[in-house]
Amino acid sequence: MLEKSEMVRSYEILDYKEGSDFYFLKIRAELIDGSVLHIREFVSNEEYNYSFQWQRDSELIIRWDNAPHHKDLPTFPHHKHVGSEKNVLPSSEITLEEVLGVISSYIQNP
Repeated sequence: MLEKSEMVRSYEILDYKEGSDFYFLKIRAELIDGSVLHIREFVSNEEYNYSFQWQRDSELIIRWDNAPHHKDLPTFPHHKHVGSEKNVLPSSEITLEEVLGVISSYIQNP
């Protein structure tokens, strides 16, 4: 998917592990505007954990994840951090394809 995205300039697979019933993936993708997307996914038959962190110059733009904290949110465990770690908002479960779509909208319509 990354190689077909017009938003991605280049990417590096930092870690990949696969078993009979799981995979773990960690990627750093450089985007066409110079920002970076850090991708982390763990997928198994019982579990799906994700973190998609979009940043520029080490400054957080948005991070979507489902770490099991922020139990007060209606979308728990799914949430996003916008602009800072402390600004936590509800978010639906999201895929990499959807994240790239959101980023594309931001880049094309700042």
